[in-house]
This record gives sequence, structure tokens and C-alpha cells, in this order.
Amino acid sequence: MASKIPADNPKTLGVEATGKAANSIGGATRPTSGDNLEQASGESDDDADDHGTKAVATAVDGGAKKKKTKKRKPKKKAPTVQTDPPSVLISKLFPKSYPKGEEVEYVNENRYRTTDEEKRHLDNLNSDFLSDYRQAAEAHRQVRQWAQKSIKPGQTLLDIANSIEDSVRRVVGHDGLAEGDALAAGMGFPTGLNLDAVAAHYSPNAGDKTVLQQSNVMKVDIGIHVNGRIVDSAFTMAFDPTYDNLLAAVKDATNTGVREAGIDVRLGELGGLIQEAMESYECEISGTAYPIKAIRSLCGHTILPYSIHGTKSVPAVRTSDATKMEEGDVFAIETFGSTGTGRVYDHGEVSHYALRRDAPRNPELRLSSARSLLSAIRKNFGTIPFCRRYLDRIGQEKYLLGLNTLVKAGIVEDYPPLVDRKGSYTAQFEHTILLRPTVKEVISRGEDY
Repeated sequence: MASKIPADNPKTLGVEATGKAANSIGGATRPTSGDNLEQASGESDDDADDHGTKAVATAVDGGAKKKKTKKRKPKKKAPTVQTDPPSVLISKLFPKSYPKGEEVEYVNENRYRTTDEEKRHLDNLNSDFLSDYRQAAEAHRQVRQWAQKSIKPGQTLLDIANSIEDSVRRVVGHDGLAEGDALAAGMGFPTGLNLDAVAAHYSPNAGDKTVLQQSNVMKVDIGIHVNGRIVDSAFTMAFDPTYDNLLAAVKDATNTGVREAGIDVRLGELGGLIQEAMESYECEISGTAYPIKAIRSLCGHTILPYSIHGTKSVPAVRTSDATKMEEGDVFAIETFGSTGTGRVYDHGEVSHYALRRDAPRNPELRLSSARSLLSAIRKNFGTIPFCRRYLDRIGQEKYLLGLNTLVKAGIVEDYPPLVDRKGSYTAQFEHTILLRPTVKEVISRGEDY
């Protein structure tokens, strides 16, 4: 587990207000809160003293000077809406506190937690934890809602990925170019843009010319972190209503998992509820009805600081796993549905990589390029997943041999694309939940899903 990296002098990107008085973010309406949005105020008493409208008349050479009036300089207003594409810092939009996620009270034997004084005290000790998570979640909502409006068939996957990631870096104020800057805040993992039968772990490498088509079903998986607290949330886009039932099945399954999750819930039983919701749907394509199948080998998971995959898994089907969810756990509840076999296999060019949490600190590496690359990975990403484009951004060159060496040595893990049967279609929805001492907070919930 990587340590939290302090940002004594964080590098921020300049932002400006749009000047538009609309309650919208990239075209999507969003609620605003008088407590959270900083409103431009009038001048202070001190300002009024400095900018008096009348000068004191004094006599010079027996005559009186004319009264002078100083013009007041308009006070620069704080931005209150996001730009298109997103560029305003989340911290400027919400200078007092970040919006909460959806808070859900516990039920049954855990109902007492809502009002228990001890649990409330424990909850109040997590202020930094909650602030980081809520900032990352609000960044996620604003960037993804802009993406949902802006992504259109005809765009390349490379342009889509870069525009999403550039927006994330702008709104959290860390471009990730200086050494260690990406560890303060930024991408929690490479943006997944998975088409049709490809369910997960595809992000375009440099030079990828794949173009989004009207007939594609695209899973958009975005991770954003602040101080290593990763918000992992995904949605699926389809431009043909033929696939509406596929998307509805997976969204229902994910919402079922989110609704039924909680402290003391057994993971195997939760998987059964997810499967039941998912597999009650079918999707008709070209006159043939396909039952929607839960993809068995893709699971939800706990999230640890600076590590997207923790030690617990949430299956998408019923299993005998009696492991319980516990107070303090952070879970990514994600489900995948398919019109194919419901089983995926590794296929295609690798883009996703991550330094293993159990990697030796000083491994013996003969290849000098592998040693220098490992140093760069540790300093810039730690255990946060990265892709080849991220190595390109920080100036790494001719690194493939060194990268493959690190993978073969078991120091870096590679994540090939995961694909179902050719001709099938897959969908994904995902939310991050915090099992706080007093309530369950669906931190990534938004108006969109």
C-alpha cells in the first residue's frame, strides 16, 4: 500500500468562469447548494474605506480643488458553474465543503448506527477521508456528465480518452507532469473505452485509430483519486435503442447490488441477488431474443488507498463465499451483462498496467531500461494503475522492453482486454460505496445514474 503523498505546493491549472448564468454542466442540469457554491459578495467595510467616492477638498494657493470621484473596480466573481469542457477546479466551485453522495440508513440490526453517539463520533474522525472522496466523486460526476453529452459516433477512442483525462486533471488541479504530481490527485486508472464484446481493460494506446460507430455499445470506466482515495464508476453508452434492454438489465443489477450492500452482508448472497436481477432480462437483436447473462469472472471489489483492487470481491452470481462486508470498507459495486456466453478471456493489445503492492523494493534487474522505468513508475504512479499513454506523457521513451521485463519478473501486473464471444454485446454499470459507521454513502451517485 503506497503512502499518502503530501502536496506542500500543489500545481494548479488556471481556470475562468464562463460568464454564463446557467445551472448546467456540459449541458446537463445539476442541483446547486447555497452552502457549497461560493457566491460573489459585495465589498467589505475596508474596501469601502479605500474606495471612498469623495476626496477631501483642500485649499492650495488660496483655491479649492475640484472634488474627485474614484471609480470602483469590479470585484472578480468566483466561478459558480463548470465550463465546457470542464476546466474549473472543484475546490473553487465548492470552497466550503464538497457535495455528499447518496446517504442510505442501515436497516435491521444495524439501524441503531444512524443515531448511536459512538458511531457518530467515529464518523466525525473521518473528515479528511470523506472530503477527499467527495471531491473525487464530484469531479467524476462533472466530467462524466460532460462526456455523456459530448461523445458522438465518428470520434476516435484516442480523442475521447484524452479529452476525459485532460478534463479530470484540470478540475482536480494536477496535470501529472511534474514528478509525483499524479500521486496527489488525478486519474485513478486509465479510462476504459470497451466496445461491444470487449467488457473491460481496453484503453487506446498512442496511434490507435479506432473510431466509435453508431452501432457500438461502449463501456466508459473512469477512475479519479484525491490523495489515493479512488472513486471507481462506470456507465454504458449505446446509440441504437436495440440495446436498451441490455443496458437496463445491467443498471438494475448494479443498483440491486448497491441497495442490498451493507455492513454484515455476505458477499456470496449479494452475488445471488445481483444475478437474479440481471438474468430476468432479455435483449432482442435482429429478431433473435438473447438472455442477458451475468459475466461470472468479473466482480466488484474493495478499494484501498492508492490501490484499485482490494482483498474482497463482490461476485455477480450466487456463490458460497461467506465473507462479510464490514464497517469502513470501500466497495466498487460493478456488474457486467452479456448477450454472449457470460465468460470472458484475455485478448488484444495490453494498455493497463500496475505496480504490484507486494513488489520487492530493490529487485535485481539486469536491464538498465527496466531499472529506470521502475523508478519512474514508483515516483509518478506508485500502485495506481497506468497505461502506455501515461508513460508517454511523462517523457518515457523506448520503454516496451523494460516494461515487459518488469511484467515477466512479477513486479508489474499487466491487464489484457477481457472479451466475450465475437459478435456478442456487453454492458457495465458501477458505483463506489462507503460503509461509514453511521450510514452507507453511495459516493458516486448522480442524476445520470
